[in-house]
Amino acid sequence: MIRTRTARLVLGLLATSAVVAAGCGSDDGASTASGGGGDGKINLVAYSTPQEVYGEELIPAFQKTPAGEGVEVTTSFAGSGDSRRAVEAGQPTDFVHLPIEPDMAILAEQDLIPADYRDEEYDGSPQSSVVVFITRPGNPENVQTWDDLVSGDLEVINANPFTSGGARWNVMAAYGQAAEGGASEEEALDYVRQLFENIPVQDASARDALNTFLSGKGDVLLSYENEAIQAQNAGQDVEYVVPTSTIKIETLDAVATEAANPEGAQAFRDFLRTDEAQRIWAENGYRPVNEEILAEYQEEFPAPETLFTIEDLGGWETVMSEFFDLDNGKITAIQRDLGVAVD
Repeated sequence: MIRTRTARLVLGLLATSAVVAAGCGSDDGASTASGGGGDGKINLVAYSTPQEVYGEELIPAFQKTPAGEGVEVTTSFAGSGDSRRAVEAGQPTDFVHLPIEPDMAILAEQDLIPADYRDEEYDGSPQSSVVVFITRPGNPENVQTWDDLVSGDLEVINANPFTSGGARWNVMAAYGQAAEGGASEEEALDYVRQLFENIPVQDASARDALNTFLSGKGDVLLSYENEAIQAQNAGQDVEYVVPTSTIKIETLDAVATEAANPEGAQAFRDFLRTDEAQRIWAENGYRPVNEEILAEYQEEFPAPETLFTIEDLGGWETVMSEFFDLDNGKITAIQRDLGVAVD
């Protein structure tokens, strides 16, 4: 069932009880949060979207646990590719959290994270989301379906999938909903081409695309569900629609193989999967990976009629080769035909 969200989530007791201990962040998204005793340090490197929930709630909540008491957490947030390159370049990293598997695979290939980092109860993911349509108040264009995005002169905002992991999820959601609906590969790619023709600007990151939309550009924004909820929680006057067919977004985390504090990083990773942390994720718009906790929020997170995964489309290795390869990728060809940069 298509679900349009208009009301903000009410922050629960867990969200409001966390005391922010973070210092002022630098321009590149780096900041430091410390517990009372200063016993140990964790360097967290992550993609930009969960910056607020980490700094304002998850880290303070962790620091109130026996494992986190006195632990200082230094954070660095950027786009997925930039964060991955920072780890490759030697930025101190104990814990890494990125939105797409290809970036994690590169780190694993270089032995910067364990090859078996997904060998745990939740397959290496602390939370999930889905691709949604963010609209103006009242949804004046009555955007309800994927077909609506390619009809008429509707302006769609989406980041560049060659610089943004979030945008790559959005593109594969667009392709996948057509393929899962019975379209041939050619027809599904034609849908993506039509969609791209309605995108007037492709920002470098999903967060930049959100800001472009909030500044007044475009009729609808392709985005993560959690971005829509966070925008509402921040007082932004937007609505969103969960389409009947969409993709499950699975972000991934790992303890770095060269972590200076592997025990602390593992404790933090374990904490992110606890009931407390799963509820914090939920209160901030992320779908819990713990099915029991997810069931508590079933009204906030409606189940799409068709929820497919990247594995249904061949898995990230196949997707990156067939769609985003800089020489022969099918999405690459569409972008270049439209005069949009891919590198």
